[in-house]
Amino acid sequence: MNIEIKKSKKPIKYDFALQLMEARLIDINNKNKNELIWILEHEEVYTAGTSYKEEEIIDKSIKILKTNRGGKITYHGAGQLICYFVIDLKKRNKDIRKFISIIEKTVIDTLDEYGIKSFTDNKNIGIWYNDNSKIKKIAAIGVRVSKWIAYHGFSININNDLKKYDSIIPCGIRNKGVTNLMEIINQDYKNLGNTLIKNFILNLKN
Repeated sequence: MNIEIKKSKKPIKYDFALQLMEARLIDINNKNKNELIWILEHEEVYTAGTSYKEEEIIDKSIKILKTNRGGKITYHGAGQLICYFVIDLKKRNKDIRKFISIIEKTVIDTLDEYGIKSFTDNKNIGIWYNDNSKIKKIAAIGVRVSKWIAYHGFSININNDLKKYDSIIPCGIRNKGVTNLMEIINQDYKNLGNTLIKNFILNLKN
């Protein structure tokens, strides 16, 4: 399995990342380049997926960047790990649901290695944590599929500013909260990206 691994040290503009993924998608479809897994942080931005609604913006003064990914409104910024990918589902039985399950398992397996028990919710996409009976989102997932190639990705909150979510209804879900890993367990998450890549590749092989 030839997957290029890319790790960006400096924050990346959302538009630039999207352009790179869309160009890679064309190259993969034309068999000119390998699949991609890309770990990065974004410069601060609110993004809206294809199913968002205007009433999910609480603070009307914030700038929203509309995207072509699935899902609703979320926030990206410092302290949040982004894992983008461009993965050819033609090599994987064209099974979108299975691919989403691979992403979910990758996040859950990774957090488990840090002593954090997380889970999926059949009604709400993403990865969740039970904080004293309050269910809070720890990872968001947004995927688009074109030419049977899946791209965009998922984000894990590590030590990001949770107050930024007060301006929106995160992912359109009103009755659940948002948390980050440092709120759950204060420990070293420097190698989280490497652990995530390891588990992602492992789960893609299975």
